[in-house]
Amino acid sequence: TLDSMVGYKNERYIDFGCASARLDDAVNWIPSRLSALLMIAVCPIVGLDARGAARIWRRDRRRHASPNSAQTESACAGALGLRLAGPAVYFGKLVEKPTIGDASREIEWGDIARATRLMLAASVCALVVFGAARAAVVLAVGAMA
Repeated sequence: TLDSMVGYKNERYIDFGCASARLDDAVNWIPSRLSALLMIAVCPIVGLDARGAARIWRRDRRRHASPNSAQTESACAGALGLRLAGPAVYFGKLVEKPTIGDASREIEWGDIARATRLMLAASVCALVVFGAARAAVVLAVGAMA
C-alpha cells in the first residue's frame, strides 16, 4: 500500500503516508469485515474450524494498529488453529506486536495450502453472493421500468 511504500514513518513523507493510510482504512473498513465473515462462513466447505474462526475473530480482530488488518488474519488464525503475528523485525529493529489466535498446534507447510483454500473459497463465495445481489437489483430495476 502507498503508506508502507512511501514514507509511512519517514519524516519527509509522514503527512503523505499518514493521509494515504487513513484513506486506506476508510475505504477498506467494510470490505475487511465482509471478507472475515465470508472466511468464517466457508470454513465448513474447506474442512476448517468455523467455530474457532468466529471465536478468534471476535476476540482478536482489533489486535492490530490498523483497524482492518486483523479482521481476516484473526479469522484465518482461528480457522487453522494457529497463532499469527507477534514480534517482528523492521530494518533490523525488533518491534513488539500482539499475537493473533491461539497456538493450538505448530505451523506446518500444509497451512499454506489450507489458507489458500480458505481465501479462494471466500473469494468464490463473494463472487456468487455479490453477483446474485447485482442480478436481483438489475431484475428489480427492469421490472419497475
